[in-house]
Amino acid sequence: MILGFVIIGGIKRIAQVTEKLVPAMALIYFIGALAVIFYNIENVIPSIFAIFSDIFTGTAAGGGFFGATFAYAFNRGVNRGLFSNEAGQGSAPIAHSSAKTNEPVSEGLVAILEPFIDTVIICTLTGLVVLSSGVWKEKLENKFQYTDMQILAGIYDDKKVEELKELSDHVLTPKKLLLYDGNLEVTDGKINSQVSIVHARSLAENVLIYEDAKLFSGILPVKDGALVSPNPNISVRGKSLIHSAALTTEAFQRSFFGSWGKYIIAIGLLLFAFSTAISWSYYGDRAMTFLLGSSSVIYFRIVYVIGFFVIALMTLPNLIGILLLREDMKETLKKYWLDFKAEHPNEKTPE
Repeated sequence: MILGFVIIGGIKRIAQVTEKLVPAMALIYFIGALAVIFYNIENVIPSIFAIFSDIFTGTAAGGGFFGATFAYAFNRGVNRGLFSNEAGQGSAPIAHSSAKTNEPVSEGLVAILEPFIDTVIICTLTGLVVLSSGVWKEKLENKFQYTDMQILAGIYDDKKVEELKELSDHVLTPKKLLLYDGNLEVTDGKINSQVSIVHARSLAENVLIYEDAKLFSGILPVKDGALVSPNPNISVRGKSLIHSAALTTEAFQRSFFGSWGKYIIAIGLLLFAFSTAISWSYYGDRAMTFLLGSSSVIYFRIVYVIGFFVIALMTLPNLIGILLLREDMKETLKKYWLDFKAEHPNEKTPE
């Protein structure tokens, strides 16, 4: 409803919303980031030193991280930079061209501030948050992504210097170590085959296989180190390094706000998605004006808004199912943590 109201209103209403939304979004994130940094103030100087000391060499093996070349770091940096501010893609000028100003250069100078604030300030704060909190080198319980997982033949130990170097070289030089081919034998979630799992450029620990919420027993075929057409109900969980939004969310909980810090990321993602949706609606109607004339814009806006409602409607059956099965979910989750505590008595479980 709100999205449709903003989009149908055109550039003036979009500007009215974004001029309040974007600063609020940045301020919330800024406060959350400072809360983490000051909470871990003793780690800030070492973090800054780490940034500059590893800027060209990459990070060696903190927390079992299997290294990164300068090319890898550069590639990831460019990817994230383009994703965060769209600099050079030609989308921002569509919005800036609608501004009323005496000199185009003055609007260009305003545009320069966008990547500076977004990338230099916000992203630097994020880097300091992740580094000072220490989560970047901690293996945390998480659900493994198949695209970020590799199954190696043989048992490896990243606490042994020689084997750690072999694993690092393998990641930097793909397929240097032997990838597993065959069937994984799994009993009560535990893999019986002699394999090691690499996830998020780290050696996974305490790996368990689940089918839905239950520990899996059976055979899983593997080809070239990857599960072959895995059942969507099959999930692999364990301890490994994490990255992207999950890493930032975990870092924001190492602050004065505690577990409430994760909501800062949730709110930030929500506001970012909303502001992106309304901004790109304007880019689309400018394209429609160029291609089919101004009379076509209103039809584009209607289709654009309906598209969002269709996507939202697709979630309704799932939400109804969640509501009806809420008691089963609570019992299953409770049983899972009881079983987890029994198998790993020294591990901390959520309250």
